[in-house]
This record gives sequence, C-alpha cells and structure tokens, in this order.
Amino acid sequence: MDTGTHHRTCHLCEAMCGITITVREGQIDSIQGDPQDPLSRGYICPKAVALQDLHNDPERLRQPVRRTADGWQPLAWDEALDLVAEQLDRVRQAHGRDAVGAYLGNPNVHNHGALVANLPFLKALGTRNRFSATSNDQLPHMLANLELFGHQLLFPIPDIDRIDLLICLGANPMASNGSLMSVPGFRHRIKALQGRGGELVVIDPRRTETAAVADRFHFIRPGSDALMLMAMVHTLFDEGLVNPGHIEPWLKDRDLVELAALPFAPEQVDAHTGIAAADIRALARQLATTPRAALYGRMGTSTQAHGGVATWLIHVLNILTGKLDVPGGVMFTQPAVDLVGLGAMAGQAGHLGRRHSRVQGLPEFGGEFPASTMAEEMLTPGDGQIRGFVCLAGNPVLSSPNGQRLEQALAGLDFMVSVDHYINETNRHADVILPPTSALERSHYDLIFNLLSVRNTSKFSPPLFEADANSRHDWQILLELAHRLEQRRHGGRLGWRQELGWRAFKQLGPDPILDLLLRSGPYGHGGGPLRSLGQPLTDLVLDLLPERHPLHTLAELSPLNRRWQALPKGLSLSSLQQAPSGVDLGPLQPSLPERLFTRDGRINLAPRRYLKDLERLHDRLRDHPGEGLQLIGRRHLRSNNSWLHNSHRLVKGKARCTLQIHPGDAADLGLEPGQPARVRGRAGEVVIPVEITEDLMPGVVSIPHGWGHHRPGTGQSVAAAHAGCSINDVLGDDQVDPLSGTSVLNGQTVTVHPCGEP
Repeated sequence: MDTGTHHRTCHLCEAMCGITITVREGQIDSIQGDPQDPLSRGYICPKAVALQDLHNDPERLRQPVRRTADGWQPLAWDEALDLVAEQLDRVRQAHGRDAVGAYLGNPNVHNHGALVANLPFLKALGTRNRFSATSNDQLPHMLANLELFGHQLLFPIPDIDRIDLLICLGANPMASNGSLMSVPGFRHRIKALQGRGGELVVIDPRRTETAAVADRFHFIRPGSDALMLMAMVHTLFDEGLVNPGHIEPWLKDRDLVELAALPFAPEQVDAHTGIAAADIRALARQLATTPRAALYGRMGTSTQAHGGVATWLIHVLNILTGKLDVPGGVMFTQPAVDLVGLGAMAGQAGHLGRRHSRVQGLPEFGGEFPASTMAEEMLTPGDGQIRGFVCLAGNPVLSSPNGQRLEQALAGLDFMVSVDHYINETNRHADVILPPTSALERSHYDLIFNLLSVRNTSKFSPPLFEADANSRHDWQILLELAHRLEQRRHGGRLGWRQELGWRAFKQLGPDPILDLLLRSGPYGHGGGPLRSLGQPLTDLVLDLLPERHPLHTLAELSPLNRRWQALPKGLSLSSLQQAPSGVDLGPLQPSLPERLFTRDGRINLAPRRYLKDLERLHDRLRDHPGEGLQLIGRRHLRSNNSWLHNSHRLVKGKARCTLQIHPGDAADLGLEPGQPARVRGRAGEVVIPVEITEDLMPGVVSIPHGWGHHRPGTGQSVAAAHAGCSINDVLGDDQVDPLSGTSVLNGQTVTVHPCGEP
C-alpha cells in the first residue's frame, strides 16, 4: 500500500468516525473525514489527524524490552514470551493462581483482535483477581442494564437523529463525541435537533462545551444527581404524568418506585442539589409531555457516591415517561454482531457479587473486582495477595484513584508484564513490556461500539500498512502467552488434539471468526436456497424448544428468524470489504419484548439492591448540604484519558491541565490567574496553575483527567514536556459507591491554597 486513498474507522474514541487516509510513497499524506461513512457523514475531530503521529512516533516500542539495572534491554520475541510465561507460572506455583492479577485498559474494547484473544488468555492465566477500567467508568450503567433488562450490554441509546428533547446530565458529548452513545458530529446533530424546533438541556456542575450549545443550562452540586432524579420521579407520580406507553404490560413493581420516591419532593432536595424545586418539576413535566425525548447521563452521574442509584433512576425516568423503545426516545441497537444475544446464549449476561474482594469486601461485577482495590490487594499480605501482574493496554497509575499508592504497590511486585506501545507511568515498573503492532498495521472492526451507536452500521477496515516480520499483533501476543501457560499448567506439554487446536487458533486469527459472526448474525446470509431449507427448521426450533435452550437462542440469533426478515441480508467480511466506507443498516428500531433477557421476560423497575441503597440517599437528604470545595474531572476534545499526550499536535497550544475555579471562590482563597495552587485531597496533593472562570459552580473545582506525566523513567518525551498533574494523585481509593464498587471520581472534598501557604 505505497500510494492511494484508504478508508478506515478512527479507533481513538467511541465515535467510530469514518476517515480517508491518503498514502504517498509509504507515508501518510493526509487524514480527512469520509463523507460516505453512514454514521459520521464526514465528521472527524482533531484526534483523528494524530493517528499518523502515533504510527510514526519514534518512541513507540517496536520489539519486546526487559527492565535491567542498566536500563531497558531488547529481547527476541520467543525469548520474551518464554520468560513471561515462566515468571507468571513461577508466581502461580509459589503462591496460588490468584497471586497473579490482571488489568485491562479501555483500548482493548477498540480492538476486535484483542477482544477475541483476551478470553483464552484470561482462562489460561486462571486468576480471579481481574480488574479493568469498567469500575472507573461505566459499571453503574452495565449494572442497571443487567438488573432492569437482564443483560449487562443492553444499553438504551438516545435516538438523537429523531429526538425533540435531550436532557443531558453529567455528560459532555461535545468533548467526548458521546460516551455509551457513539454519536460523531454531535454539534451537527444538535443543530438539526434545534432546527426542527427541539431543545437541548444540560445539567452539570460545570458549564461545559455541550452547555455552550444548549438551549438551557442548570448548575447542580456534584454527587446530588440521584436526589434531583428521585425528585423528578416524585413529580411524575405526584402530578399524574406517568405513562410508560406500549411497554407497560412488561413492567413490574411500579408501585414500589412510587413509594420510594415519596420522601424526595423537589422542595426537599433543592437546597442539596442547587436546582430550584420549580425547575426540577418543570424538567419532569417537559420530559413527560414531549413525545420524542430522552434523558441521558454519563460520567458525572456514574462515577460518584450515588452513581448506581443515579444511573438506575435515569432508566426509570425514561421508562415511566414512555421514552423506552420508541423512535425519538431511547432504543436498543441491533448490531451486525449481536454480542448481547451471543453473551446470553453462553450464559454471560452478567452478574454482581458472586465473590467479594479480599481486603475491603467489595463485590465483583462480571468476574472483575473494582480497580480501586488493586493497590491494597498487592500491599496486604495473606493468602491471595497479588504478587504478579499483567497490564493489558492500560495505565491505571493515571486512571485509577490514589495513583501514588498504586505506584508503591507495583514497585513491590515479584513480576509484572505489560502489553503496550509505550513505556508509561504504570509499566515503567514492569519487568517485561510486549509491544503490539500499531493500529494501522492491523484490521479493525468495532464489536463493542456498534452496541452503543445512534444508528446501526457495520464497517471493516483492513490493515493500512503491512506489519514488520519481527512484530506481533496483540491477539498473537495473547494467544502465544496463553498457549505457553496452558503447556506449563499441564506439565510442559499438551495432548496432540489440544496442540493442534492452539496452532489452528493462532493461525486463524480474529478475522475469520468475525466473518462467521457476521454471516450468522441478523444481517447475515438468510436468502436464496438457505432460506427455503433453513426457515422451516428455524421455525420448528423456536416453536418447540424452551426459550432458555441453547438451540432456541441460536435460532433467535440466526438471520433465518422471521423477526429479522425485514433487515438487509448478505453481510459478511467479503461484502464489507466491497463497501470500504461501511454499510448502513438503518435507524434504531423498537425491539421489545423480544430483546429482554430477564427470567420472567419483564422489566424489573425496582430491583431490591437499589431500594436498599436508598437508605444512604435518605441520610444525605437529612444531612446539611455540606461545605468545602468539591472536585470534579473534565475532558477535552483533543485528549482521551492518558493515551494521546505524546502527539505534539494534540498537546500544543494553551496548557489544558489547570485548576478551574469560580471567581468568588478564588477571591476568598486569594488565588490569581496562572498562579500555582496546592490542591489536597484524601490521597495526597498536587500543584497546578489556576484558571478562574464563571463556568464552574461556586464551591466546585475541576482538574482534567489523564495527566501526570512528570514521573521519571517513561519513554514519552512530548508527554513529559506537557506533564500536568494527575487528579488521581488527590482522589482517595477508599471512596467507592458501595452499591456497585465504582470509584468516586466526582464529588470528593478537597482544600485549595495558594502555593506559598502550608
């Protein structure tokens, strides 16, 4: 591919923007938006242009390295893989299988090869001490999906292209391009909404970039979202505005929600939330009386002390006002690869609390413990203490609370390995780093974000550049390690059938598996002779077998299911390769009750774990609203967590890692613009320049997420030159939502002083 124009999907955030990359003489000449992409329609953000920086970065690792007393030394691939397998097995043999911990960063979900290979790798690793970015991010959403709809991945998505009212709570899609709502070109879509007479309402402790394009904006105190939402529920029942619409036959326990909301009248919560009672009632009325409307909440609502309840209540409000499963409301996607149906068929719909963490006793979710427990599980002696660690495409020192404590824990491990492109703030403590190929050297298909998209589409991107012969894709790295670990677990060798299976798996790779999933999915090959032969058998299976029988579930997923007969057919890897800009599979469609996975086929509106957790919300209501400054994070369009700060074009210009503070609070504290301030929290303190702005609610301060590149020993000089400070060096890892185990990243109390003060 020395010269030409190539179509791809940008993998740097959830938006899945279509891009065209022009290559001349083996080098990237330009990156532009693809106007033919059915989802992004030509939109891209500044991050996409930096793809070439990441690919060409001379500081990106291109072969395995081992940490020694004399610095990082290169290793051959077989030597590195053998060493890692040997050391991980040594830790297992000496201290038990749970003595090895594993952390998965969120780049894994942008990579279908890694998603396919992670399963056998984690199985071969055998540990129950698993962690991921989930509990610092979207866990409350997945829990609410599981409790109400029966599946952790069944996300209700705002149908933004047909909506007339979007109430946006604790979310900033102008900067994120949507989060758990893949929505490229949000500004254009909001202009279209407003052009048809619709309205965007934003509620946030900060007047965000999204608030700047909104029709109305309300400040809200951090951590009080659940109180406001419960007051909206109270208003619906109090004023006779409850009307679930066509889904009412599948609802249960509506009366329990009404009883739970009784103490939370708007007049009881206004002082705690900072929103007038009249405004809360008006919001509830507007949501109830606007036929095409949705309430959408994200990081601000989920990563707080009442994140579980707040996220549940967002679902409840959309359901009670008849916005679930209707065009212009919130709807479930029907992706080409239906991970929801496949997960249910495999018995992997999700679960909470089957086990609890060793030290704090926090519940696991989907087999993972909260990331906030990692450091204490490494530092606390005893059976099950983590002494070896695997970090897959993550940087939890910067992305998890109390990063300094985690650094201390990592430094004391017996062995650590990281699969990553860079030496970062976390894996500078690793013994071995295994770097995968760049994203432009591998194929790409979005298995996860098509579950979250505002429109059903499908797109496959082949590799843009040929990988070097001395490189490995991440899926190859994981499968090679898994194979070696399985051999060691079985005394050094496997049976010939098992060996043959591993060799075939490693030879096959993820793309043929993707092809099989596409062909057997709802848009797969369901016409011609196949239909005449298979349709009667499919109907027979659906009629005769119990709903929970595996063959019944498989028939439901088949393109021959009559439920899918109106959908386009013929999707496969080869057909996607003939449509390089992607295939439009149509707008979101009503799908209930068939899409429910609860045991009784009904929506569980009042799960008992939420009702029980309302005791904490009652306590908050009885307490004084509280004093002191509350800390929140923020996001920028040119950044995504800690990934992209080694691209000069994304970090150049005005410094973005600042402490934002309201003018009144700054005056009270004697702070001046640009002056360094000392911010102290439960975990420690940072020094950060002051930015005074009326965009912050009084009593609230903000530090962006993902910075803190001042740590020595990393291999990212551009990031180090724009180091900033880490919000997670301030936030305590002992602050979690006990309902879900999610880290409290928004609403912890801090003190702020001019740098000269003690």
